This record gives sequence, C-alpha cells and structure tokens, in this order.
Amino acid sequence: MTKITPKADINFEQELWKAANELRGAVAENQYKDYVLPLIFLKHISERYEIRKETLLKLLNDPESDYYTLDKEERNYVLEDPDEYLSKNTYIIPKEATWQFLQDNAEQDNIKALVDDAFDVLDKTLADFRPDLKGILPRIFVKSQLTAKQVAGLINLLANPKLSQKENPESDILGRVYEYYIGKFAIAEGSGAGQFFTPGSIVRLMVEMIEPYEGKIFDAACGSGGMFVQSLKFLEAHGGDKRNISIYGQERYDGTLRLCKMNLALRDLSFDVRLGDSLLQDKFPDLKADFIIVNPPFNVSQWHPEDLPDNDPRLFGPKEDFTTDGNANYMWMQTFWSHLSDTGTASIVMANGAMTSNNRGEKNVREFMVNNSMVDCIVRLPDKLFLTTGIPACIFILSKNRDGKDGKHRERTNEILFIDTSKMGTMESRKLRVFTDEDIEKVTDVYHNWRNVIASGVKQSAAYQNIDGFCYSATLAEVQKQDYKLTPGIYVGSEAVEDDGIPFEEKMEGLKTQLKEQFINGSELKEKILENFNKF
Repeated sequence: MTKITPKADINFEQELWKAANELRGAVAENQYKDYVLPLIFLKHISERYEIRKETLLKLLNDPESDYYTLDKEERNYVLEDPDEYLSKNTYIIPKEATWQFLQDNAEQDNIKALVDDAFDVLDKTLADFRPDLKGILPRIFVKSQLTAKQVAGLINLLANPKLSQKENPESDILGRVYEYYIGKFAIAEGSGAGQFFTPGSIVRLMVEMIEPYEGKIFDAACGSGGMFVQSLKFLEAHGGDKRNISIYGQERYDGTLRLCKMNLALRDLSFDVRLGDSLLQDKFPDLKADFIIVNPPFNVSQWHPEDLPDNDPRLFGPKEDFTTDGNANYMWMQTFWSHLSDTGTASIVMANGAMTSNNRGEKNVREFMVNNSMVDCIVRLPDKLFLTTGIPACIFILSKNRDGKDGKHRERTNEILFIDTSKMGTMESRKLRVFTDEDIEKVTDVYHNWRNVIASGVKQSAAYQNIDGFCYSATLAEVQKQDYKLTPGIYVGSEAVEDDGIPFEEKMEGLKTQLKEQFINGSELKEKILENFNKF
C-alpha cells in the first residue's frame, strides 16, 4: 500500500488557528467555518484566475509562443476570453471579487459589505458556468456581530504567503487548509459536527480497502465531501487520473452541502451533489455506482418509513418486514445495495448495534444479506475514533463481485471475513484515537489477501491465513449458526462483548443516578433497622 504524503509540506497550523481566533467572542465556535471557509474558497478561485492570467501574459510576450503578439486589441481579446480560463478549469473574476481587492481594502470601515458584495459577484460568476455552484457563497458578514477590525484581521492572516497557492504551487495548499479547518472545527464543535465530518484515518482505511481506481463513486450522506477527497488522494498516490472517476453525492443539510461543493471545487473534481433526505428522497434513483463510501447518521429513529412507497425498489421485501421506525440503519443498507453496479463495492460506517440487533425489521434485512451473500467483510473499530459520538462503530463492506467473475477478485460467495481492530490505533489526544499508516496497511493487506485473485499455482492459504484475535474467514453456515450475529469477536477468538450501543458517558450517568437512589434507600433501611432495635 502506497502511503499518502503531501507534496512540498508546509507547517501552517498555527497561522490557521490564529485566523479562527479572530472570530472569538463575536461568533459561536460552531459558526467559525461559515466565515472562514468561504473566504478560503474565494482566495482559491481568485488565485487560480491570477495564475492563469499571468501565464497568458507570459505567452503573449514570448516570441516562441503561438500566443505572441504586440497588438493591443489582440492581447486584450486573449486576456478577456473566458474559454482561455475555462480550458484550465478557472474563470475570469471581476476585480471587486478578487482576493487582492479584499486585501487592499481590508482596513476600510465597510469591509464587511465589501466581502458580502464579493461573494455575490463571485457566486454569479460561477453560476454562469456552473449552475450547480449557485448559492454556495451567501451574504453573512454584514449581518454578523463581527467588527470591521476582526474581519480585517481574518483577511490579513489568510493573506500569509504560507497559505498561498501562488507561492506554493506544488503543495495543494488551499485544499489542505480547507481540510485542516474542517477537522479543527469538528473538534471545536464536538457532537454538532457529526453531520459533516468523518475523521481522516477512518476514511483512509475505508478507501484503501475498496480501492476506487476508476468509475462512479457515490456517497448518499456526503457531508463536507471527505470521502470524495480521500478517494482523490488514493487515486493520485497510485498514479491514477481523476478524470477516470465520477462523483455523486446527496446531503440533507443545505449549509453542509455548500461546504461539500466548495471542498470538491477546490480539488478541480467533476461532481453532481444534490440536496435531500436520501432515505425518503433518493435523488439518484437510477444511479449504479462502482464504489460507495459512506458514514450515514447512526441509529436514526422516527424517520417515517410509512412514507416509503410499498413497492420501493430499494427494499428487499415487504415494507412492514424490512423496515422499522425505531432505527434506519438497515434502510441505509438497502439503499446502498440498490445503488451498486453489477461489480460494485460499498464501504459503510455503522453503529455496532447493527451487527447484532434483534429488532424484526433490522434482523430480517441482516439475515437476507447474509443468506444472499451480500456481506463481504465486517471490521470492528476501536473506541474514541470519532469526535462526534461515543457510540461504538464498525465497517460493513458489501460487494457484488463475490462470484469471482470480474477477474480481479476470487470467488468467495460462501465466506465473510471478520476483522477486529478494537485494540489498534494510537491516542492522538485524551479523547481521540487515530489509525496509523501501519494500522491501515495491516487491515488492508489482510482484506486484499483474502479477497483478491492470487498468482496461478499459489494456494489461497499462502496469501491469507486466519489470525487468532484479529481476523477470521467464516462460512455462511458458521454465521447462520450464530443466529446471524456479525460481531467479529465471536469469530476471531477475541473476547466477545455484547455491545448495546450506549455511549460510556450515558451509561456512567445512569450508574450514578442508580447509586444515589441506592444510597437513599440504604439510609431509609438503616433508619428502620435502628427504629426496630429501639422497640426492644
């Protein structure tokens, strides 16, 4: 597995967090991203325009170039020709929407209005060529509690040469800045960040396991687009071409969808991401994806399955038997399966409870998936991997290439691979665990050695072997014998702990309440005993 390392690495974290701190006191932490990320996006689009314009000027002045001319009208025509910019995936930006204009006027008393006006102009400019980007830059500065001085400070900090694509052309600097901020804001927001952020090491593991080299990639709960960006990084690390992938996504929240569109536009990716509730408003009913990489909301209750049509094509059977209003986990599973191509693979983060739930609507789906050879691999994850929830999680890998007919993967219709990573990962902070490169490589190698076609004449056992406490290839009969439970610990030989999916913090509060009640009852019992003693 090729390890992914950024080019021309630049340390900019301290400058970035200083920029966010300019907002402190005037903006709630969970709104920092709404102000900082659009400015970063504007800076990116503006710098790309400037870079292209400077390139054209050099060509016009170069006698060896086909562009060379001294005619003023011809030069102006070239510099103002939209196609010369569109051919390089950029746009002509009006002066009042450029980063340089904002930087030059940062100390003006009306800088808040100038920023909002710049957003309006840039939004219209983008929409002329990319209607799907319309509305990603809303007017928010004038109506905010930010002072002109704070906005100036933010602009001046983001103007640092370290944060310039022009100054660091090989570093993907603004894409990395954007990604850093999304992660940093998620830490600051805590549970409020769950709708748009999945920690990078989990996404890397999922992407490295299913290897999205080319084809259609879909995320029905795409958040800020992290799954797509990591897929791009995987592709680039393995010498692939981003023109060979097509990106499709759906997101329920408009603000989060704006983050996603900006994130993908920063990377020059072609995409189609749409607004809507994927469970009840599937915006891509005919899409068949080669790869699905997704972290849907866990344990969504009261999602109104009664609103589904009785003949919804995603369902494995009758609606009353294959859905439950108490939990949407397995409606997500059915949705993802329906969107896989004939050889497609899905990697899905899911709450641990999904591996063992005995609720009728959920268990029916799980049994159907096992019996019909849909489940390829289950990975149990360690705790503290998520910033946004204490609910224990796992990864389901579903696949339609288990028959071995695609020439890349062996036939494994009667097997499911179980991997237990509960003891893996490194604590990056007191609250957050991350997978190291070595962890990701270990899990990925095991899965690939188990799944992939091996060299002619080599026995499968030479490529893959069960490892006590870590991995085990179970037959469907073994899983059926365990009442269709998919907890890896049952099979790999590690300690099997029945997980009820309740975060530790909630359990602790319940125990404290119970203990207080027992103290009170104990005191009352003590008084009664003493009272009875006094009767003698």
